Amino acid sequence: MKIGEIIREKRKELSLTQEQLADLLGVSAPAVHKWEKGTTYPDITTLPALARVLHTDLNTLLSFQEDLAAEEIARFTNDLDKMIREEGYEAAFQSGMDKIHQYPNCEALLYSVIFYLDGARFLYSVSNPDDYTNQLMPFYETMSHSRTPEIRDAALAMCIAYHRNRKEFAQAEELINTIPSAHIDKEEQLATLYTQQEKWEDAQRLWEHRILQCATELQTALIHLMEIAEQEGRPQDAQFCADTYQQVSSLLHVTRWIPYTAKFQLASLRQDKAACLSALRYILPVLKEPWAPQTCPLYRHMEDGDLTALAQSLYDRIKGDLEHSQEFAFFRGSPEYEQLKPLLEDASTGL
Repeated sequence: MKIGEIIREKRKELSLTQEQLADLLGVSAPAVHKWEKGTTYPDITTLPALARVLHTDLNTLLSFQEDLAAEEIARFTNDLDKMIREEGYEAAFQSGMDKIHQYPNCEALLYSVIFYLDGARFLYSVSNPDDYTNQLMPFYETMSHSRTPEIRDAALAMCIAYHRNRKEFAQAEELINTIPSAHIDKEEQLATLYTQQEKWEDAQRLWEHRILQCATELQTALIHLMEIAEQEGRPQDAQFCADTYQQVSSLLHVTRWIPYTAKFQLASLRQDKAACLSALRYILPVLKEPWAPQTCPLYRHMEDGDLTALAQSLYDRIKGDLEHSQEFAFFRGSPEYEQLKPLLEDASTGL
């Protein structure tokens, strides 16, 4: 059943006219008529209120049936990435919104497009990333009610971060308390099952993914411990965490520039010019190197990991921050910064 049919059916169950439904939502009666005819769709920000007025939930309202295959969604996301590089972020953002409105029942598309656009605004150093936050949050709120655990949990995490960053701590804590305290690890259960069935390749793919996921979780935890130690005036502990971050990243064979990012971040917190320069001397020369995870026994079945585009984006962001960010104002104009400029250009020409 299409969304327009569901709206009409639920409206009639409640004995509401199109005009009454329009008044409750603050829209025009012709808008409701067009929704039910299927000529237009409700704006995504209207959906939560529409679901409440019709005494239903978003899953029922949207019917969440796939209108696009996974391959089509992946191809569209790749097209968005290309559009950002050729036409700019705003063009890609509008294209993503148009696609979502074209397929309002496709939760997989919503998930893929919103998370990509959210990350891309920082990856590509969009000049006004915060301007898009209020446009993205209604989508996360919608997805936080998904029946698909992976989508629900990821969207819920974004909603929590949103309230936390706005210092709305009560709202953040309320959302955190909705997270189940215990759950079955589906990935681990499947990997164990595949091993017992001697489906070696399937099991390896899952365990390899787990290693990379754990690497990211360890790195995140160590960065937070480092920042807390530095804020509390425990510089030796902060340095220990940065050193451990480097060791863990190297042992888990992630791409070569990642192990040095903690030391760079710590040096930035301390406004230590020499240490910043030292970390960047390791990071910048290897940014141009693609990561081929399959060459490591830990990631034999991972898909192509050529991070050339990511490296270019990271280079652009580092260079932009060094040249314009207040965080690095202590660095600019110094002899160390002048030494760094040729190294930045060398990295750029290699990408």
